[in-house]
Amino acid sequence: MHAPPEPSTSDSKSCDPPTFWISELSSTERHTLFATFLGWALDGMDVMVYSFVIPSLIAAWHISTGEAGLLGTAALLISALGGWIAGLLADRFGRARVLQITILWFSFFTFLSGFTNSFWQLLVTRGLQGLGFGGEWAVGSVLIGEVIRSKHRGKAVGTVQGGWAVGWGLAAICNAIVFSVFPPEVAWRYMFWLGILPGLLVFYIRRRVPEPELFTKTRKQVEDLGEKSNFLEIFSPAFIKVTALTALMAVGVQGGYYAITTWLPTFLKTVRGLSVLNSSAYLLVVIVGSFVGYIISAHLCDRLGRRKTLILFAVCSFFTVIAYAYMPISNPVMLILGFPLGFFASGCFSPIGAFFTELFPSRLRGSGQGFSYNFGRGIGALFPTLVGYLSASAALGDAIAIFAALAYFVMILAVALLPETRGKELRIYE
Repeated sequence: MHAPPEPSTSDSKSCDPPTFWISELSSTERHTLFATFLGWALDGMDVMVYSFVIPSLIAAWHISTGEAGLLGTAALLISALGGWIAGLLADRFGRARVLQITILWFSFFTFLSGFTNSFWQLLVTRGLQGLGFGGEWAVGSVLIGEVIRSKHRGKAVGTVQGGWAVGWGLAAICNAIVFSVFPPEVAWRYMFWLGILPGLLVFYIRRRVPEPELFTKTRKQVEDLGEKSNFLEIFSPAFIKVTALTALMAVGVQGGYYAITTWLPTFLKTVRGLSVLNSSAYLLVVIVGSFVGYIISAHLCDRLGRRKTLILFAVCSFFTVIAYAYMPISNPVMLILGFPLGFFASGCFSPIGAFFTELFPSRLRGSGQGFSYNFGRGIGALFPTLVGYLSASAALGDAIAIFAALAYFVMILAVALLPETRGKELRIYE
């Protein structure tokens, strides 16, 4: 049993100009960055497509809003299981190989969703899509984290996280085009059929993205020593503290995000009576804010450190929610505040991939990251439901603020108890 090593901070004071960091990457690093960024963007596009076709499905199949919500929750909950399974497989069979499988998986089941004709059929395809959706992040973050050198790891992994906002924007653009060309009765099917496009990325990964040298050497050393990697080791006395705290941190990050993004639009529209929420301008401001938040947070986590950046964005996310819930807001102000909403809530995610990569040892990295992040996703997915239940006896704004505050407090507490890892060099065998 090997205890987690203390991180080295030999290059923690690196302050390279962020404008030029990509030019310093090797060919393999750049190809891996491009592939994982595009993979996460297309994954985001496939997932966010559902939010745009909900009205058409409700009208076409006469399903309730509760059933429509269940379709979204099912994919989210099952993605938590998919992320852990993919992480286990990545430790056994390789990061790049399993990444290709997850991309093909979620592409196929998104495409298949376009042929469904009932709530139950779509529930099955959405659930199966979730397995691949959860696995893509778990494996992609490990892959990019192991390939990119420590000096640029935070920027690279955070930049990949920014692909989600790009995918969200692509889904919005596709929605505008498809629904302007086809009637709503069939347009939603074309939206799902576009989900096959990410599968083409697999050809690029097969040609340009090799397995990380760190992974192949670690696997060889494990075999030479006659040892077997056991995923349950992340729950052993040597690693249980890191596993528990990273899982709690993931609960806070994702619980806060889901509570805010799920309920704030309803609160502002029904309680505050703001019409700007129906506009494309508001959606654009939130998406741009999200992308900028991902990128700025990615750079800060290499400059300030993982812990300081995570705590900074958690605190700012909380105060943004308080502003939304309790300050008098007009439509013009609402439009402007869409930027910090996307900026801070999304920026909380950027340091996670690099932080988790550096906290778990090479032989257990996929299992550890896959479990912790996706445990957070599974529990975090319950926060919108809890907000809904609390709003039955309290004001909706109060319910959102309470659960967002709880989520970000849990996140800050977990981060404070974890060691700083900026500048850590990953070892072949730990």
